[in-house]
Amino acid sequence: NCRPSPYHGDALPTELREPDHLAMAGHKDATRSDLSHRRQPPLQASRDLVRPIPARPHGTVSPMEIRLARPGDAEAIRAIYNHEVTTSTATFDLVERSSEDQQAWLAARAGAFSVLVAEIDDDLAGFASLSPFRERAAYRSTVENSVYVAADHRGRGVADRLLENLLEVARTSGFHSVIARIGGNNEASTALHTKHGFREVGVERQVGRKFGRWQDVTVMQVVFDDA
Repeated sequence: NCRPSPYHGDALPTELREPDHLAMAGHKDATRSDLSHRRQPPLQASRDLVRPIPARPHGTVSPMEIRLARPGDAEAIRAIYNHEVTTSTATFDLVERSSEDQQAWLAARAGAFSVLVAEIDDDLAGFASLSPFRERAAYRSTVENSVYVAADHRGRGVADRLLENLLEVARTSGFHSVIARIGGNNEASTALHTKHGFREVGVERQVGRKFGRWQDVTVMQVVFDDA
């Protein structure tokens, strides 16, 4: 049973395509440009792939929609991310992202590396993305995931839905494994990833310094169709 090779930026399940957004291709940053000229052939879309349909509401909670990010989502994404920059170890960034940087980050993402967002009552509640794990070609079947949720939408299952959809994108894109690097002592993130099949594979001790303290990074991984 041979798995298809992962693609890098040109293909995405038909149900998730957004022409205006996907016209802007690229990778997370210039340091990952080594991958851009090694793109694999696009995979054929399937009706079984992730679709941007509303999630089932829980009790009186408003329905949630998971969809591709659009250029107009940039400021909402920036607000969510910058909150984590200034208040948590979810990211090791120390400087808030500017509007220009956020627009460039979003414009550079397409295909399997597009950004998914969760929307509740027309409010952007969170976002998630896949990034190349390493720039060397042999690593191209592995990706790294990120999930962020707006502070006022926590406890509503947003991260759970985003990660569920993100892993489906990774699987159907032909990737073999997904890495999560969890900064600080983030028990909620560890529990979330464990729920979705990730296992801890190591701890990078005191690799970052934030808020005047040395910070560890817990590394978790899920492997699809583990051989």
